Amino acid sequence: MRHLFIILILFLFVNNEAYTQIVNVESLRRVSDTSKWSGSASLDLGLIKNTQSIFKITNNLRLQYNTEKHLYLFINDLKLEQIEDNSFVNKGIQHFRYNRKITERLKLEIFAQSQYDAISDIKFRGLLGIGPRFKLSKNDNYRFYLGTLIMYEHEESSIENIDILRDYRGSAYFSCSLYPLEHISLVSTTYYQPLLEKFSDFRISNQTSLGIKVLKNLLFKTSFTYNFDASPILGITKTQYELTNGIVYTFD
Repeated sequence: MRHLFIILILFLFVNNEAYTQIVNVESLRRVSDTSKWSGSASLDLGLIKNTQSIFKITNNLRLQYNTEKHLYLFINDLKLEQIEDNSFVNKGIQHFRYNRKITERLKLEIFAQSQYDAISDIKFRGLLGIGPRFKLSKNDNYRFYLGTLIMYEHEESSIENIDILRDYRGSAYFSCSLYPLEHISLVSTTYYQPLLEKFSDFRISNQTSLGIKVLKNLLFKTSFTYNFDASPILGITKTQYELTNGIVYTFD
């Protein structure tokens, strides 16, 4: 109960205000073999002052339930930004993923995701996908995975007179989770998502996070995120990247 209480405090503090777009579904995989319930909650605050004043709040929540054959993962990422006296900019993503173990090295993955991003003029993007996930190594301290999925995408723009997009995309990803020392972790995931009927329309994204344990259940985390969209919504830049620092509370 104490763990859930702390997570709810961090979650509710910014739940109705903050939004973010980045999700790394590998962030809880390491503890999944040893605990049925596991999770983490993080809260990042940022204030940047140069030619403009930028205030930012980011809240990330991860909850996972694992059994011998089944894994359920829920992710809720939220971000809130304000530049000078302008209105707050909201971004957010909710992600649910289910894994069923087929063999020691093979799992079936099913996921659903909803997303909105004011900066990228995405009013709503919904994804539904399925495919295999391959475990490439057995070492618990150095884990490598490969996933190949197919997904249906529904996207609505906040810009008027832009058609609703309904497409099928491939989604291939490579992930590594490295734990060279007990108090240090490095997790990196790279995605490649081409449009099946037009491979020149593709997305590439990567998130790499370095975690350093400062207390038993408290981590200091530095994350770099890179996103490239070959065919973004009209007027939106193809490349976006972000470097963030924050603290993460975990439980298992």
